[in-house]
Amino acid sequence: MPPETLSDPGIISLFPVALALVLSIASRNVILGLFIGLFTGVLLVEGFSPIAGLTLMVRDYLVPQVTDSYNAGVLVLLAFIGGFVALMEKSGGGAAFAARVMRLITTRVRLQVSAWLGGILIFFSDLGTPLIVGPTFRPLADSLRISRAKLAYIIDSTASPVAILVPFIGWGVYIMGLLNQQIESLGLAVNDYALLISALPFQLYAWLALVAVPLLAIVGVEFGPMRRAEDAARAGGSEQQVNDSALEQMTLANAKPSFVWLPLVVLGATLFWVLGPLGFPFGRVSGSDFRAGLATAYLLAALTLVALMAFNRAQSPLRSLQVYLEGMSRMMQIAIMLLLAWAMGDMMTTLGADEFVATLVRDNVAAWSLPLLIFLVSCAISFATGSSWGTFAIMLPLAMPAAFAIDAPLAVCVGAVLSGGLFGDHCSPISETTILSSAGAGSEVFDHFQTQLPYALVNGVLCVLGFIAAGLSGSVIVLPALLLVQIVGLLTFKRLSPTK
Repeated sequence: MPPETLSDPGIISLFPVALALVLSIASRNVILGLFIGLFTGVLLVEGFSPIAGLTLMVRDYLVPQVTDSYNAGVLVLLAFIGGFVALMEKSGGGAAFAARVMRLITTRVRLQVSAWLGGILIFFSDLGTPLIVGPTFRPLADSLRISRAKLAYIIDSTASPVAILVPFIGWGVYIMGLLNQQIESLGLAVNDYALLISALPFQLYAWLALVAVPLLAIVGVEFGPMRRAEDAARAGGSEQQVNDSALEQMTLANAKPSFVWLPLVVLGATLFWVLGPLGFPFGRVSGSDFRAGLATAYLLAALTLVALMAFNRAQSPLRSLQVYLEGMSRMMQIAIMLLLAWAMGDMMTTLGADEFVATLVRDNVAAWSLPLLIFLVSCAISFATGSSWGTFAIMLPLAMPAAFAIDAPLAVCVGAVLSGGLFGDHCSPISETTILSSAGAGSEVFDHFQTQLPYALVNGVLCVLGFIAAGLSGSVIVLPALLLVQIVGLLTFKRLSPTK
């Protein structure tokens, strides 16, 4: 096991995580940054001997993460989720469901709200939303003269912002894995699921981004480059588009709408059947019970989808198994990132980084201002790296000890990390969801980036105000207050804008 915490932690204790951050930004690869940062930390603790350092890193920091029962359960669950998501994405059920309701979409407002609802329906995969919703709604958006930049914005605003708010999919499992490590280190009397649930009202950016889409559509407001793109689309002018054939529509010949809704019904019913007697979704459920229930639910949902596709002669069970296994392998990168993040967390504790940060914050930062500071730093990291998940891995081991040290509201600080990571990711032109949303809508990446940025910045400013208020009060009333400000602001802007 890793050695005890160093007796005199100082600024040098932050060097591995600082190096990891710099390398992540420079290489646009968080895994590379975490690996080199972890290796550097081992050398600081054990002495400069690269070969021995690699051996110790594997033996004392990486292997214990895999053998830990909690961590192993998380990794297994991520694999189950990956297999199910791959089946859903490749089934064509999302496109079939959308096609069924297309006859009801006759106006620009209905199209935008329908695409928004479609993104919410595909909540189980932030990457599936662009690849399913985009190609499905793109032809109708063109016919109704809605710019592809606007469609890309809708897709992007219902990908990660929806996924991060659902605690029982890959995002939630990943975040709870990071939270649990800090909960155990700090000796907190709360479990990872309860802490994530308590942070939901403080994921301000996700809620603001999600609610903004139907508001903008219903009120009829556009501004900045998005307004120019929409004016050009209404006038029938051409806009920068990618080749429609560049993105393959994922569907099967006999796809049915039930391929989406029935497995999700089975998933939800199984969760409530297994975990409901234990208090789910609002009561405290132990981590082992929660992971076991989730694994069971995802496995039964996957089997339901396999049976549906076989019954409708859409895809053979053997081919479904192949897709399922491919989906499980797709989670390998996430598992590696999580494994390195856990090991880095232990390394930072060994170096005394958590104690150093706690002391630094205790002496220099007021408790009310810590959520705002966390939000801003998380924004910067996520924007530079294009990775919200990498930002969570870097920031949560720093933010939670700091919050604990000065008695800042922990749920608010966790929400600040998640909001900042999501906001920076939403603004970043190198984010994976930015690129995929552009591809799904058939728009150029830069067009999507520049048209979405003003909308994201407005919500970011509201988050700044929100985290100041939440830091002072710790009250969940901050979220509805911000949503009210958002609504009033849009109505006021509409009233003051010149009529067309």
